[in-house]
Amino acid sequence: MTQIRPGSSERIVRDHGESKSATDRPSRSEAEEAVRTLIRWAGDDPTREGLLGTPDRVARSYGEFFAGYRQDPESILLTTFEETEGYDEMVVLRDIDYESHCEHHMVPIIGRAHVAYLPNSRVVGISKLARVVEAYAKRLQIQEKMTAQIANTINNVLAPKGVAVVIEGNHECMSTRGVHKPDITMITSTMLGAFREDPSTRKEFLAFIGKS
Repeated sequence: MTQIRPGSSERIVRDHGESKSATDRPSRSEAEEAVRTLIRWAGDDPTREGLLGTPDRVARSYGEFFAGYRQDPESILLTTFEETEGYDEMVVLRDIDYESHCEHHMVPIIGRAHVAYLPNSRVVGISKLARVVEAYAKRLQIQEKMTAQIANTINNVLAPKGVAVVIEGNHECMSTRGVHKPDITMITSTMLGAFREDPSTRKEFLAFIGKS
């Protein structure tokens, strides 16, 4: 087993690798006041009984919705195992449920991810793959970017022979506003290494996840 200790977790991990100190974030009271402003803008009274506790609840909810900013996805993959008896076939984790939020409208994206890699002497615990998906999903996102982020992180840290990521998502920015088209699923994919270069490898992965 190989383990590398990650750096301090007292930071917010940004999209392009830079970090921002947690002390630069608005205070909890500022966040709650922003919610009160939005309630007033929507046309309601934040001081009425039913809404008095809403700013606190929204702030706590945002802490869950966007917990990915406080996680470093690369550090999740730093503990690997080399005692694999020479195993070099595909590792596939399919049907990983995720919840994210559209960065354009801040409404939910609900879906599932399928992740695979071809080991190159090292493997990682399968729960770590699901945690990488969650770390990127729990941010303001667009699905195309999230797909590439997951694949690139696995590729950069594990240096496998190939990585494949397919993501399906239902976007409430389409179903509850705008064009109002429910039951539409968006599918995105990123194929790296053998999955991109070898059609038979890609076909095997797609068969595993039930896609032709």
